[in-house]
Amino acid sequence: MNLTSDIDYYRLSLLGNKVKTGHATTEEKDEFMLLMLQANRITQDQYNKYKSNIDADALIKAALTVGAVFLLAHLLDEWLSKK
Repeated sequence: MNLTSDIDYYRLSLLGNKVKTGHATTEEKDEFMLLMLQANRITQDQYNKYKSNIDADALIKAALTVGAVFLLAHLLDEWLSKK
C-alpha cells in the first residue's frame, strides 16, 4: 500500500505555510508533524522527539524543508502525469 496516496497534500501545504509564517497554533503544528509522519517524511523517533519537545524547533524547520520538497515532487508528478 502506498501511504503517500492517502496524504491530503492541500492540507499539508496549508499547514506548512502557517507553520513557516509563524501563524500556526500548537494543534496545527502537531497536525503538520503527524501528516509528515504519515507520509513517511519524518521518522517515528523524530515525531516522538517533537511531541516530547526535544529539539522541536529544529525538527519543525527540518520537516518544513522536507515537506516543501515532498510537495514539489508531488506537483511535478501530477503535472507530468497529465502530459
